[in-house]
Amino acid sequence: MAALWSRSRQRQDTGDEALIRSLYEEHGRALLAYAQRLTGDRSAAEDVVQETLIRAWKHPDALVNGKGSVRGWLLTVARNIVTDRYRAKAARPTEVAESVTTQPVEQDHADAVVDSMVVMEALDRLSPDHRDVLMEIYFQGRSVAEAANRLGIPPGTVKSRSHYALKALRDMYADRPKAVKLVALKGVAV
Repeated sequence: MAALWSRSRQRQDTGDEALIRSLYEEHGRALLAYAQRLTGDRSAAEDVVQETLIRAWKHPDALVNGKGSVRGWLLTVARNIVTDRYRAKAARPTEVAESVTTQPVEQDHADAVVDSMVVMEALDRLSPDHRDVLMEIYFQGRSVAEAANRLGIPPGTVKSRSHYALKALRDMYADRPKAVKLVALKGVAV
C-alpha cells in the first residue's frame, strides 16, 4: 500500500513540477515585468513571481477551470500579492536599516544603571542633612530659596550644607576620578 501511494505521489510531484516549469517558461517574463512595474524593485518582483507560482502550484484547478486565461489569473494573483504586501507594510511602523549613522531606537541602558548606582551610593554615604539639600537643589531643580523654604532652614544653611556635601563627595571619590565625573554628570556639581 505504501509503495503504491509513493509511486502515485511521485507521479503527482513530477506533474506539479512540469506544470510550474511550463508556467514559468510561458508566462515568467511577462509576470516578472508586471510585478517589477508594480513594485519598482527587481528583487521584490522576483519574490512576487515566486509567490505567484507557489499559489499556482497549490491551486492547479484554478488554472484549468476554463474561466479565463492562465496569464490573466497569474497577473491577478501577482497584483493581489503586491497589494497585500503594500497594505501589510503600511500597517507596520517604518523599518530603518541599521547603519553607523543610524542610532538605535533604544540604546543599552546598562551604563546608566551602573552610573545611577554609583550616584545613589555616594548620596547614601552623606549625612541626611547634606543629602536632603543636594536632593532638593540638584535632583528636584529647586533654587536655594525654594530648597530653604521646603526644608524649613535658612538659605545660608542650604548654601553651606550644599558646599560641605559637595566637598564630602569630592573627598569620598578622590582616589576614583571616574566616579567623581559620574557624580558630576548626574547633576551634582562636584
